[in-house]
Amino acid sequence: MIRPGLCSVTFRALTPEAVIDLAARTGVAAIEWGGDTHVPPGNADLAARVRAICAERGVLPASYGSYVRAGTPGCCKDFDAVLATAEILGAGNIRVWAGTARRDEAGEAAFADTARDLGQMARAAEARGITVSVEYHRNSLTEEAEDARALMRAADDDNLFSYWQPVPGRGRTRWLEELRMLQPWLGDLHVFHWIMTETGQQRRPLAEGLADWHALFAAWTPAPHWPHPRTGFLEFVREDTAEQFRDDIGHLHALCSPGGG
Repeated sequence: MIRPGLCSVTFRALTPEAVIDLAARTGVAAIEWGGDTHVPPGNADLAARVRAICAERGVLPASYGSYVRAGTPGCCKDFDAVLATAEILGAGNIRVWAGTARRDEAGEAAFADTARDLGQMARAAEARGITVSVEYHRNSLTEEAEDARALMRAADDDNLFSYWQPVPGRGRTRWLEELRMLQPWLGDLHVFHWIMTETGQQRRPLAEGLADWHALFAAWTPAPHWPHPRTGFLEFVREDTAEQFRDDIGHLHALCSPGGG
């Protein structure tokens, strides 16, 4: 089973109610709620309201996308508010970030501090029945799969997992290799199609990347102890339009259907 999901940060300009309405009308099963705009940490009333509206519309608030960065001063204290908010929201997973730079730029002391903080966050979340997943992203300690794998091993906690998303320009062969390397800790995927051009990265319709995504979904095997249904969270669309989203989510539904991946 693969659920079609949506990262709410795709539509930062919309209210939570509008995001839920768009998701419900297009068959989105689960939302990862962004902590920067839609459900800020510490706003218990808003988190409870979003949870209630999601329940009314049949959309799960599956994950909470925080902007806590392990390895930075005060991050574990900040995580306390994130964890409390995620619990009120009803999210079964929390996204966190690993540091603020690549491993070769950050240094080994920062790497060790980040691993320690991630372990502490994972243990705190486990006590409330919530998993922790590290964003797989450039300009962090998880920019490369080899470093992400080393970080997960150093943190050494069964409640800590890794997201994956394609770094534009690397190509299918490398993307598949990254999925394989992260598989022992792999949870959900962030889904989008971006390309690299002479002027930088460019968002493109998901339809143009379907050949890659068919291969990626076919290779996507979560960690054996990942406790949630697989969810492909659509994240960002060309020009931030609802029209492009409707087209992209239709293709994500096809990818998520039996045999579609």
